[in-house]
Amino acid sequence: MLAEFHGNDVRPTSDRAKESLFNILSQKVYGARVLDLFSGSGSLGLECLSRGAKEVVFNDKAKESVAIIKKNLTALKIPVGGEEAKVYSYDYATCLSLLRGAFDLIFIDPPYALDIGVKALETVGSKGLLSENGVAVFERDRPFEYEIEGLEKYDERKYGKAYLTFFKKS
Repeated sequence: MLAEFHGNDVRPTSDRAKESLFNILSQKVYGARVLDLFSGSGSLGLECLSRGAKEVVFNDKAKESVAIIKKNLTALKIPVGGEEAKVYSYDYATCLSLLRGAFDLIFIDPPYALDIGVKALETVGSKGLLSENGVAVFERDRPFEYEIEGLEKYDERKYGKAYLTFFKKS
């Protein structure tokens, strides 16, 4: 049994949304390099590792999130800081500025109350952090209505209160 949050400080992706998300991404996960930018409990990145992702970079500013991610990786016998899993505790802008290379999957699921996800997407687009056939998934509580230089919105799905918006390189 994996560790998880108690209380209302973290809003994990619902089971229904996560199941649908991984059905959509099923062909993209195996062998992928993944960035889970606002990791929370790390459930999206952990799911990717369980489906054969080559590497997952977890990042969350909250120390409690990082502790839970590390505890779960240890429970799954995945070395923290090894080839498969890197865990950082930076604000999103610092994390994105330090990353090198492109990712096949990028999950951007910031706290809904902080409208920082669009800025994170803009950085992903401007720095070219998404691989040629990669997918960035942005979760928030309303439809996506912006243009992002370097990225193209190609799909959007609603699950309960959450909207999952999918982007590829433009």
